[in-house]
Amino acid sequence: MRNLLSLLILAPLGGAVLIALLPRGSASLARLLGLLVSSGVFLASLLLLRDFQPVPEMQFVESLRWLPEYGIAYRLGIDGLALWMVLLTTFLTPLALLGSWSSIESRVKEFNVFMLLLETGMLGVFCALDLFLFYVFWEAMLIPMYFLIGIWGHERRVYAAVKFFLYTMAGSVLMLVAILGLAYLHNVATGTYSFDLL
Repeated sequence: MRNLLSLLILAPLGGAVLIALLPRGSASLARLLGLLVSSGVFLASLLLLRDFQPVPEMQFVESLRWLPEYGIAYRLGIDGLALWMVLLTTFLTPLALLGSWSSIESRVKEFNVFMLLLETGMLGVFCALDLFLFYVFWEAMLIPMYFLIGIWGHERRVYAAVKFFLYTMAGSVLMLVAILGLAYLHNVATGTYSFDLL
């Protein structure tokens, strides 16, 4: 199936937008939609397992020119390790939503939105074959995680959320510097910028 990885990444995002547009007081519908969307993503991810070939190369590769003057492209693909990380993510997300069915009683709609946004970010991280795209998905993943910790965490959740933000922000800055450094070194060696992981 063409563009399967993009479908897997964008489906939870679409589900999050749909749930966000629900009227207030739609907790039951938000729970149901969150579970249905995440379960559908899991079922679709099984197509990866069915069609994956045991060969040492990236598979299901998608490539689209994004910012070619800077060597940035929308490139997705998975190898044998990423396959299982994607499957684990799509399997655990509906389980997490099902497990929270009765324990999350406040801001249910927002909880489901953030869980689906988190799934989108994680899937993007595991599938990205461009360092810049990887960084975008990485940062996008941290935002819903911050709110999930800060709003629905237990004791000292605000402290935990702030600490999470500070540590991940420091790590993200260092990672961005390393990514830009690699692109600069590539430019020195070849005369062109590239964030390609292949």
